[in-house]
This record gives sequence, C-alpha cells and structure tokens, in this order.
Amino acid sequence: MSKISLFWFRRDLRLDDNRGLFAALKAGLPVLPIFIFDTNILNKLSDKTDARVSFIYNQVKSLKEKIEKLGGSFYVAYGNPVEIIDKITNELPVKYLFTNKDYEFYALQRDQSIKESLEAKNISFHLSKDHVIFEEREIVSKSAGTPYTVFTPYSKSWKEKLKSGLLDGENSPLFTYDSEGLLHGNLYANAAVPDFPTLDFMHFQPSKIDIPSKDLNLKIVENYSENRDFPAKVGTSRLGIHLRFGTIGIRELARKIINLNETFLNELIWRDFYAQILFNFPHVEKNAFRSNYDLIKWRNNIDDFDRWTVGKTGFPLVDAGMRELNATGFMHNRVRMLTASFLTKNLLIDWRWGEKYFAEKLLDFDLASNNGGWQWAAGSGTDAAPYFRIFSPEAQMLKFDAQFQYIKKWVPEFGTPHYIKPMIDSKLSKDLCLAAYQLALKSNP
Repeated sequence: MSKISLFWFRRDLRLDDNRGLFAALKAGLPVLPIFIFDTNILNKLSDKTDARVSFIYNQVKSLKEKIEKLGGSFYVAYGNPVEIIDKITNELPVKYLFTNKDYEFYALQRDQSIKESLEAKNISFHLSKDHVIFEEREIVSKSAGTPYTVFTPYSKSWKEKLKSGLLDGENSPLFTYDSEGLLHGNLYANAAVPDFPTLDFMHFQPSKIDIPSKDLNLKIVENYSENRDFPAKVGTSRLGIHLRFGTIGIRELARKIINLNETFLNELIWRDFYAQILFNFPHVEKNAFRSNYDLIKWRNNIDDFDRWTVGKTGFPLVDAGMRELNATGFMHNRVRMLTASFLTKNLLIDWRWGEKYFAEKLLDFDLASNNGGWQWAAGSGTDAAPYFRIFSPEAQMLKFDAQFQYIKKWVPEFGTPHYIKPMIDSKLSKDLCLAAYQLALKSNP
C-alpha cells in the first residue's frame, strides 16, 4: 500500500503561506490534512458559547470545503489528540506527520507523547516554525549566548537578524511558502473520514460575539503611533484572534507593515519576545518570572474581584474596559494595562486571578502574551513596570479618554446619580500596595 503524509492543522488555520503544510506537500507523498478538536482543551472551557470555539469551528469547516473542492479528504475528529493520531496511523499507511510548532507547556508534552508513539511505528514527526518570526533561542545575547529577558536589546537583535536574513531565499525569516499553490494534485483522496462533529456534539453552542475582520487596514498601521493609546479611536488592527489561530500568518503581516510603522512592528516583536520567554522560562506559566514576587501577600478579596470582573468598581475607565471585554471578547491594550494594574496594585489581588479571567474572555488570548502582560502590570515580569509605579485610574482617564467617549459607550450611567461610587480610595490603596510589595521584597529586591 502506498505511503501518505499527514498534516495536522493547529494554530495555523489557513492554506496560504503555511510552512508546515508546505513541508508536507514538498515531501513527495499524498497529504491527508487533519484537525482535532482537543478535548483536553475544550473540557476546561466553562462558557459553552465561547466565541473562540465557534470561530475555530467555522474556520475548520471552511478549510474542509476548500480541500474537498481540490479533490482531497480532510480528517476532522473530536477527542484526545494522542489517541486519535494513534487511531489514524493504525488505519492508514502513514510515513510522516507534519505540523507547526506550539510552544506552550501542554502542547510540548502532547507533542512529545505523539513523537514517541509515532517513532514506535517508524513514522517521522516533523515540526515547523510558523507561529512566530524568531523562536526559542534564535535571538540570544551576543555576549553570553543566553535568552534576552529585557525587550529593548532583544528587539534590536531581532531587527538586525531580520534585516540580515531577508535575502536568504527559503531561509529568509519572511519567506512566502506557496503551500496553497502545491495543494492541487498532492492531496490524499477518498480517505474514510469520520463525520464532521457538530458544535452540539462537542457540547458547545454558536456564539453571538462578532469576530473582527482579518483584512489589514493600512491607514491604521500608518497612524498607529499617534492613535494606539486612545480607546475611543479605531486605532488598532484588531488582528489578534487571527494571529492567535493563524488565519493570517505572522510573516504575511510582517511583510505588509515592515516599512510602514516601527511602533506597530514592535508589537509583533513583543509577541516573539514573550513566546521565547515562555519557552525558555516555563516557570512563568504558574509563577512570577522574578521569584521574589511570589512572596507578596495578596489580599485576594473575592467580592472585590467580582466587582472588577463585571465593571462595577466606580473607576470609569476600568469599568468601561471590563464591560467591553465581557461583551465583545476584546479590550483596548491601554485599558488592559490599567485594568491589570488596578487589580494587582489597587486591589492587591494576585495577577494569576486576572490572567485566568482574561484567558477565559479574550478572543485573542495567547498564553505567552497574556502572561507577559499581566506580569508586567504586577511588576513580577521581565520588562516589568517597577512595583512603585502605579497607574492612577483618574489620570489615565483624563489623559486617554478626556471627552469620556469610550467610557460613555460602555458605562452609560457615568455622570449620573446612578453610577456607583469608587470602591476604594485610590491614594490609600497605593500606599497599601507599596507597603505589601516592600515587605515581600525588602530582603531580595
């Protein structure tokens, strides 16, 4: 029986410029694409109308239709990936499994289990870099050869490496992999595939949350530096969910914006930076990057946390951000920083509580970036804001939403007797925060 290759879609839900798919198609065997609705992930989602599940479901359905139009089969399953891949490789004459890398701890463990299972069957497991421009230890300090833990020198080295490699053909960091062009005639046809699982079968329901377009507005990029801090303006790309699940490729986006706006480019570099932090310092997933910050005695008042989650703190910009998040799955980045600072430093609630809440709500949730952002706000991370620098909710409001346009959109009762009074004295809470941090850090600042 003739051998075949599998290509496993994961955080790369597109046919074009897909590096792992390109590698599979170039290997010379018919390719059977697969996708697995991973129950290890889905079973942890408490919201059964989670918009990300609906989004993934629709993207996979679209991929299946496109592949079948080209005459290929697409194997879509629901369950434990280790078990499903074992089943597929028992039933079909598989020689290679190709996929793109995922750098999160669960994914690394899962991939290692699959690799070992495949090796026992003499099946090769091939991983490609597709989710980031530079990964793992590609960018290290020239002096010590160690991973950077400060963004500015990392970004300088990142830009140097990008510039020096642009003319390196297929080794270029921004090379376009013509995976879509190779599909015709190279797909495995007539495979016996299971029925496409319904959302209902997977215990989910369609979401009513709108998904932002994946079309890039170049005007937004050009004016990004001037507009990005003002939540009432349409000043950011809203491409986060598409980068998260690979419906737009990071190389494609970088090619489009590289000469338009350096501040926007820096945001893509931050994404790579936090991905390599998570890979090289995996303890950050559960603990502070700076271990002494784990000594902080958080108040962790559940009633205060609940008021924060629903946007009823009495601080208008904080409340607007939380209500926007709950309604749309999106929050403007300036407001993300403020809401995170307010939770950790004004309410003295463990950053992990806030990180988990954002993970449940954000359409663009990415473990590395979400973790990095929360640890930055708490002061415990890499390029962290010093613990004694605490955002003033009042000052942030007057600086970035002086006309209250954003606030009034999400907090319509603002300015009326119906708006609640502030839940804390922000000056007093700042003093309490400084005392708590100083107590924890005094022996090891």
